Amino acid sequence: MKVSSRTRAVAATAVLATIAGAAGCAHPMQRKLEGRWAGDSVENFDSELVAAATGWAKGTSMEFSGSNMTVAVPAEEPRSGRYRIERAHDRDLYISVERRDGTRDNVHFKLDSDHMMRWVLADGRSVVLRREE
Repeated sequence: MKVSSRTRAVAATAVLATIAGAAGCAHPMQRKLEGRWAGDSVENFDSELVAAATGWAKGTSMEFSGSNMTVAVPAEEPRSGRYRIERAHDRDLYISVERRDGTRDNVHFKLDSDHMMRWVLADGRSVVLRREE
């Protein structure tokens, strides 16, 4: 079956419009997350746990691409899922990530700069992440 050049042009225009429309709907804070973030250190851990927690943090990474997020933590297979920004206020960013079974995990980040953020855990603890260049 031969496809006319006009049909190809119409199809290409439709694909580009869909991509542009999807990009236009993204939350403005999504751009601040784009890229790969590597664990650097931890904050507010008990002194006897700092060394182990720092080792775990340094083996952790997060990568954001469009509305997809991949998390890699030591001793586990990387996990990926679609995320959405639920709320953003000043430096605080709250996202939810969809698991394969359809459930969602809620995650809180503090964006300190374009190259540094904190993954806020329970009890005031956090993992400091640096953007990889």
